[in-house]
Amino acid sequence: MNPKRRRHVYLLDFACYKPNPKCMCTKDMFLECLKSTGRFPDESLDFQRKILDKSGLGQRTHMPEALLEIPPNICLAEAAKETESVMVGAIDEVLRKTKVKAEEIGIIVTNCSLLNTTPSLSSMVVNHYRLKDDILSYNLSGMGCSAGLVAIDLAKRLLQVHPNSYALVISTENINGGSYTGNNRSMLLSNCLFRMGGAAVLLSNLNSDSNRSKYYLKHIVRTHKGSQDYCYNSVMQKEDDDNITGVALSKDIMSSAGQALKANISTLGIYVLPRMEQLKFLLNLIARKSFKKMVIKCYTPDFKLAFEHFCIHTGGKAVQDEMQKTLELSDWHMEPSRMSLYRYGNTSSSSVWYELAYCEAKGRIKKGNRIWQIAFGSGFKCNSAVWCALRTIDPKHEKNLWTNEINEFPTDTEN
Repeated sequence: MNPKRRRHVYLLDFACYKPNPKCMCTKDMFLECLKSTGRFPDESLDFQRKILDKSGLGQRTHMPEALLEIPPNICLAEAAKETESVMVGAIDEVLRKTKVKAEEIGIIVTNCSLLNTTPSLSSMVVNHYRLKDDILSYNLSGMGCSAGLVAIDLAKRLLQVHPNSYALVISTENINGGSYTGNNRSMLLSNCLFRMGGAAVLLSNLNSDSNRSKYYLKHIVRTHKGSQDYCYNSVMQKEDDDNITGVALSKDIMSSAGQALKANISTLGIYVLPRMEQLKFLLNLIARKSFKKMVIKCYTPDFKLAFEHFCIHTGGKAVQDEMQKTLELSDWHMEPSRMSLYRYGNTSSSSVWYELAYCEAKGRIKKGNRIWQIAFGSGFKCNSAVWCALRTIDPKHEKNLWTNEINEFPTDTEN
């Protein structure tokens, strides 16, 4: 297809799921539920307590009701119930906001790494909303926290070849299905970071929707480092020595993220950076390759010249700190990511939408603003999406999950 004739992909609106207040889980409640299983010795409980204290999570994140029972109810039926409630809650909200009818949707893409049911999650949505027989339905699993942007890319490619279509993207993770009850420390980390959440995004390629959409998609850049074993193995679902399944995070995860980020921003920079920043980066690259015996620091372009807002995946406080340092971002730029982690925890692939919702609720989004969503995921992947605001978002006329409490933020996440 001729690039000049490619259809614009518009983002009409999106919705993030806010769980029922009875799903709210303090750190002490979480640890009490773990203790009630009888499967964790004091050393493992102490380890998870220390992780929680350093995690950047606050006291009002959410867990599925089944995991708040004493003891927790971990089973496939509850896992499916959890994901259906999240998906339907987010979809209902985005359909209400856009006034698009379910039967008008022609493409649906769901993504969830740890729950891969039969029938699929996308079929669950088709069944619930009685969607049309010829709908294009896709379900992505096992792709980690960056799968939400993979799903956006898939929807974009489909919209470019199917005219006059709406595409619904639903991103979530399953906490029940991802619960680990063993004592391998590399697997206990995910217990402490991931929390209940999800997002539904409605995309369109109709020219008539340009006037009522919030954003249009400028770029998607996907980087996959799976050809390198240490990257591939850095996030791995497997069985521990006691045959208990969990997700292991290796010591190589930060270096894998660094390699993937470097490759991703090198490609992205070509599309978004001013010419002078591109030239500085190129000259630095040539110098480092030409004078290998000299220690020349790698030049990181100033992406603040390309974007007004940064939605950095809430992988954890250590990831946020490293991203802020690498990209030389201010506390203001990092605020959406840090506050989302504090209030809602790591909601996996949907986290970048919780952050954009935060920006909207704060009244930060102005017409013409550029937003960079960036997320890391198993494989190992680093994916970026660039959006441009088609209009100023007035928080007085918008409602999302932050609306009634946005004045409480930012807050001190060290407490």
